[in-house]
Amino acid sequence: MKMVYSLPVLAILLATAMSSIFVVDVREKVLILQFGEVKQVVDEPGLYFKAPFIQEVFRYDDRILGLVTDPTEITFADQRRLVVDAFARWRIVDLQKFRRAVGLGGIDEARNNLSKIVNPEVRDVLGSVPLQSVLSEDRVVLMNKIRDNARAKAATLGIDVIDVRLTRTDLPQQNLNATYSRMQAERQRDATDEIARGNEAAQTLRAEADREAVEINSEASKEAEIIRGQADAKRSAIYAEAYGQDPEFYAFTRSLSAYANALKPGTTAFVMAPEGEFFHYFGADPSDQTGNGAVSASGATGTGSTVAGGSAPKAP
Repeated sequence: MKMVYSLPVLAILLATAMSSIFVVDVREKVLILQFGEVKQVVDEPGLYFKAPFIQEVFRYDDRILGLVTDPTEITFADQRRLVVDAFARWRIVDLQKFRRAVGLGGIDEARNNLSKIVNPEVRDVLGSVPLQSVLSEDRVVLMNKIRDNARAKAATLGIDVIDVRLTRTDLPQQNLNATYSRMQAERQRDATDEIARGNEAAQTLRAEADREAVEINSEASKEAEIIRGQADAKRSAIYAEAYGQDPEFYAFTRSLSAYANALKPGTTAFVMAPEGEFFHYFGADPSDQTGNGAVSASGATGTGSTVAGGSAPKAP
């Protein structure tokens, strides 16, 4: 019977002991509340005791936490606009203030409250400077100013704002489209200029090549004419030398060439006097010195003759 009654007692004692003991992790802080009133703040890790059943343990993250603000369109002092969002690092430093500020909302409620502090500070600080300041080395100074202002206001929440950084600074969508269009127009204009300069250079090269071609052709024609003239002079000299050695034979060979060119069989017909110089060797008698014995190829004589084809003349 004693064992039967002792088991419930042991269970109650065990439950009471378990309810009075709690462990604090190195990554957290603990707030002990009794009937809604803060009784103890524990910010060191270890094993702790509390009054069982009537005291409650509330745990809060002791690590550095992050906050990403919503993108906000900022109008700068020079009336130019950018869409800006920021990233804040913060930490709980005063659990009692934090508890009174957020109540049972915890970390999520703290993020909402901190966002309401950081966003206006970003808008106010950036709105007092020109756009160029955000895109220059002054950006760090502006971020530190936002951090300091947010830290002073967040202290009432039991929060320490460790750092604030601007993560994005973009043009609004309508301005972004206009900027892209302007950039495309500028690139197109640059491309057109490059093409025009290329065409101009190509035309210059073509004109230079054409001029050089004309000069080369003119020089070649000049040299060809000089060589041709020299050849003609040499040929005439050879003819003159040959003519000087035997003028009669030279005249005979020249007549033969003329006959061959003029009296082609079946193709040539003409009327002329047989006493003409052309027929000097055509059928002439070498013993006849009067020059009246010229005959045609068909044997006709007289004051005129029709020649078609022809027989070879006699050698002198």
